Amino acid sequence: MLYVVATPIGDISEITLRALEVLKNCDVVICESTKEASKLLRAHGITGKTYEVLDEHSTPEDKAALVPLCAEKNVALVTDCGTPGFCDPGADLVRLCRQKNIPVKSVLGASSLLGLLSLSGQRLDEFVFRGFLPAENEARARALKELTKEKRAIVIMDTPYRLKKTLQDMKDHFSQRKFLLTLNLSQEDETVLEGAIDKIISGLRVDKAEFMLLIYPA
Repeated sequence: MLYVVATPIGDISEITLRALEVLKNCDVVICESTKEASKLLRAHGITGKTYEVLDEHSTPEDKAALVPLCAEKNVALVTDCGTPGFCDPGADLVRLCRQKNIPVKSVLGASSLLGLLSLSGQRLDEFVFRGFLPAENEARARALKELTKEKRAIVIMDTPYRLKKTLQDMKDHFSQRKFLLTLNLSQEDETVLEGAIDKIISGLRVDKAEFMLLIYPA
C-alpha cells in the first residue's frame, strides 16, 4: 500500500491527525530529503523509520526499485512540504504503483495552491496552472512568450533561488498585468505582496524564498 501524505508547507503543526497516524504506523517513508523528513517526524515524536529517497535526481531504475516496497509494505510518500505528486517525481511512483494494481491512498493536507488563491481576494472561476517554468533560458523564453497569449489568471511557481529571475521575467513579459506574490506561506515570515510588478519588486526584502505567483486576469 502506498500512502500519499501531505506535509506542512511551513508551520510543522499544520499536519492532519491521519497523516501522523499513517507516518507512525508505516514501514517505510519515501522522501525527497531524509534530513527534512526525519526532522518533521521527530518533531511529532516519530522515530526509528526506514527511509528511501525519491527526488529530481532519481532515475527510472530508482523509481522502479521502490515499487516492490509498496507492494509488500505500508509505505508513506512525502515531499519536503506540501502534497507529493504535485510538481515532483512522486507522480511517477504513483503511476508505477497503479500500473501494478498496488493500492494508492491519499492523505490530504495543506495546499500551497489553494493558499495562494484564497489570499487573492478575488473570485477566480478559471485559472491556468503553469507551475515550474523551464530553467534553460531559451526554453524559458519560449514558454513565457506562449503564456503572454493567455488572458486568464496564471499560477507560476519555481525554486526559491529563482525568485528574482522570475519577477524579472514578469516585468519583461507581463508588465501590464497585476500580480499576487506569496512568500514562505504559513511560516512566521509569511509575506504577501500585491500590485504591479514594479511595486512587488520594490517591496521585496529577500533574495530567495519559497514562493508562488499569481498573474491576475488581463
